[in-house]
Amino acid sequence: MTDEDLRDPHGPESTHNPDFVALGLGGTNMMAMLWTLAMGRSSVGVELRGDPGLGVHWNIREDLFHQLGLIDRMMLEEYGEDGVPRRGDGRTLRLAECFYGSRTTGGDVSADEIVCGFDQQQHLAGSIYHIEFIDDRWKDGAPHRVVSMMQGPQPDPEPDPSKIRTRVADVLSGPSTFQAGASEVLVLLRRYLEAVQAMDLARGIEPRVRIYTQHRVVPDEGDGFIDEPDGRKRIRIEPLQELDHRGTFVRTRRPGAETIDIGVPELFVIAEGASSSDAERLGFTQRDVLVDHQDGRGPVVAQADFLAGLVGVLVDGRLRRRISSEFDEEGNEYWVRQLAVGHEGDPEVGWIMVQVPDFKTFDPVASQLVPAGTDIGSSEYFAAYQQLLYQFFIDQASGILEIPKEELATIHMEYGPKLFSIVERIGHDAQVAPNGVVAGDTLGNGHFLTSGGAMTGMIGHSARVLRYWQDRDKGLPAERAIRSLADTVKEDTEAWLEASATEFSQTAPVNFGAERMQEIADASGIAQDARAHMIDASRRFRHALLPLDPSDWRRLVIRYGRLYADPLPEVNPLHPAARRP
Repeated sequence: MTDEDLRDPHGPESTHNPDFVALGLGGTNMMAMLWTLAMGRSSVGVELRGDPGLGVHWNIREDLFHQLGLIDRMMLEEYGEDGVPRRGDGRTLRLAECFYGSRTTGGDVSADEIVCGFDQQQHLAGSIYHIEFIDDRWKDGAPHRVVSMMQGPQPDPEPDPSKIRTRVADVLSGPSTFQAGASEVLVLLRRYLEAVQAMDLARGIEPRVRIYTQHRVVPDEGDGFIDEPDGRKRIRIEPLQELDHRGTFVRTRRPGAETIDIGVPELFVIAEGASSSDAERLGFTQRDVLVDHQDGRGPVVAQADFLAGLVGVLVDGRLRRRISSEFDEEGNEYWVRQLAVGHEGDPEVGWIMVQVPDFKTFDPVASQLVPAGTDIGSSEYFAAYQQLLYQFFIDQASGILEIPKEELATIHMEYGPKLFSIVERIGHDAQVAPNGVVAGDTLGNGHFLTSGGAMTGMIGHSARVLRYWQDRDKGLPAERAIRSLADTVKEDTEAWLEASATEFSQTAPVNFGAERMQEIADASGIAQDARAHMIDASRRFRHALLPLDPSDWRRLVIRYGRLYADPLPEVNPLHPAARRP
């Protein structure tokens, strides 16, 4: 039992009946906690896991940098120098300064190294110097390549709150400005909140912020969410113990631990990812989003399958996208996309995402790697299936990296290739209780390649919480302020899903910016809203072969090899199919 469990949950170290409770400590809710703190309110954060461990890399819009600068300014105005946390070397901990600065550089650095003062020369975010789009779609029955090279946007040297856009649609239509590891950005936010909590506990006062990691809302019937006479929810949580039980992560209540009664918050937000049992307990449901690709099939579920891998290749400060043609046995053409995301000066960050065409099944029997009748649960079947995944991934990754397949197969691969599916979904109403709403991916999720979902939650939804407290300060009743919060959060998500829908069918990604998207369409000679032939029957068969696990980002599957620290080869002007062997 820890010291935390021995404390009186209603004693001076606790925050009872806080203004705000964040259920789920991803980017959306931690930014919401920071806005709440900056507005002079108290908050409690509850998270199943410990420290952030999301392994992906984000393409980040400039608004986040400006928002962090505004939070820094509001914190100093609200609490003064003595009321804000400091870095390990004694300097004031400023979020924007840690994230990006004109007097520091980008590179291979962790958030903890910056916050503790160990590294004073680097900032967390990497700049995007090169934006490259490779159009390898066939034209007039022959291989055809058009390469578009563009300069990355120049970040502002200092945060400028006047440049924060209030409409998520405007945020998403602009280009990505930074690249950063998702877990490192989240660690930066977490360390700031933890530092505020530690300051207050050291002073023996009720903390403005209270963080409970490895905790969850009590799941028992009649407990966890308890109805008050006015319909608001009282929240009780319990500590957890996480086990890797026979290859599966299992969470169970920590033996002998007591539950903690947080009390009745004025506002709580559930942002626990695309699937939330807490939201479901409160009656929240999602529906699939349908999109009409104008291919004669009418509205269909917005869905695509991808393979993801983290390879040891110096992609550097680069955002490279590729769209190419794949053909089935009948000669039908399918457009598939590949993405390479790196980090400025870090050769160990080479996230490669490749789309799987709808006709591809990875069927070991059809590929004649195993005989008909082989047990789908056998190691022989699974090994053949994995080989097919890997071969397809290497072939597609070679096309975007311009590294020969034989050489790419010798390079260190820390994660993947993992097959997963993305499906656009959205809830009917963001409000799930008189004092509670859902936000982030819990409300709605779409195509992840442009990091639009993360930006919608961190930049859009969290700022709606700021507006909630501003409305309350103006005298707006809580019930009206929460209704407005729920409506605007859904409005943000709808804007994101509208932008996301184009990723399933159109050519250029939204995070290149509207002007660049049109430039790419003009250069290729193929209309921006043109579509290729699509089917979904084989995708359903692929799903039936082996179920996908889109949440499995935590279990590494390492392929040892060398580190490719050389600059990426220049993009060849010839289409791969048009080159001499």
